[in-house]
Amino acid sequence: MQAQELRRTMASTTGSDKSSQEHIRVPNDLSKKVRKMSTIEAAKFDPVKAAEEAIEKLSDKFESWMGSEVDCLKETNQAAQDADFTDETYDALFRCAHDIKGQAETLGFPLVGRVANNLTLLLVAAKAQDTYPKELIAQHVSAINAMISEDARDETNRLGVALVSRLEEASEPLTQLIDS
Repeated sequence: MQAQELRRTMASTTGSDKSSQEHIRVPNDLSKKVRKMSTIEAAKFDPVKAAEEAIEKLSDKFESWMGSEVDCLKETNQAAQDADFTDETYDALFRCAHDIKGQAETLGFPLVGRVANNLTLLLVAAKAQDTYPKELIAQHVSAINAMISEDARDETNRLGVALVSRLEEASEPLTQLIDS
């Protein structure tokens, strides 16, 4: 319904209606931009192996990439905390946490991904309730920072697992509200 209202408003303010609009579609034939493999090359090509090799070549950069993401998270958390979670600072903090959540497993930090996932759930619940548990949010950010610093990557790190579990437990009363 909002889209129809927007079109009507646009048509009335611009003096145009849908029938006088022109849509231009630029053809984009990707097959012209990719080298075609010969039958022999295609038979030998293993896309999974090629992807794994590419990831292996980049893996020495994973830690620094995660460090950059954590720096973003720390900065946006501080800005959000200082501004009492305005829409702008909330959105920036949520984006940083969501990015870490999405990248952590690929970059070799699944425990960090769990904390970031819980942080995104906590932020969604907090916004829905219009109450921001600043200390709990800061604890999630600190945990992510510590896990990267201490190289706490996966379930083999008992302290990291305990930390994740405790953060999830502490967040549960608020995050349950968005599940119901």
